Amino acid sequence: MTLAKRNPDSELQPLGGIADFRYVIRDSKIGNRSGMPAGAIENRCGFSLIETLFAIMLVGLAVASLLAANSAFTKANGAGTDLSTAEFLVEQIREMTVLLPVVKPGTPDDEVDTFGPETGETLATYDDLNDFDNNNFAPPIDAGRNALGDLAAFSQQVTVENVNASNFEQVVADHSSFFVRVTVKVYLNSKEISAASWLRARY
Repeated sequence: MTLAKRNPDSELQPLGGIADFRYVIRDSKIGNRSGMPAGAIENRCGFSLIETLFAIMLVGLAVASLLAANSAFTKANGAGTDLSTAEFLVEQIREMTVLLPVVKPGTPDDEVDTFGPETGETLATYDDLNDFDNNNFAPPIDAGRNALGDLAAFSQQVTVENVNASNFEQVVADHSSFFVRVTVKVYLNSKEISAASWLRARY
């Protein structure tokens, strides 16, 4: 039995005189679809530097947008809370004065009652609506005339003034009309954030 020598240029080499279907395939004859040199290994499992930087930029923009939105929502929520508090303080003055007469009880129609508190009067002894004219309450007060220390940053300013009977937008001299307009302005750290007005009649 003779053994054939391996021929490096042959793809099929008989061994031992018996047909052997084993092939010796040379790298130089392998088709390369990628255009890379034979034997080279192509790595497509990772990201390029540009792709990584672009992804980081997108994440950074998303985080910045979320922070900006959160800040805006916080400010809006704070402003809404302050406005709600201001409306509450306006209603406290309205509730406190709704049952008070416009002028001091027993004052004849032909006599003049002082706008603003009379001499010696205090908040506890105010007995008519015009006693509250030109009053500023800081800290603000509730409907029971109690100071609201927890809201010390707020203040209430009350104005009571006569208005024309045929034009409620026109302010007239004190005691020259049977109609008065009550205006309450609420301030937060000296900045006006809410105001409301309503009308009362002397009779």
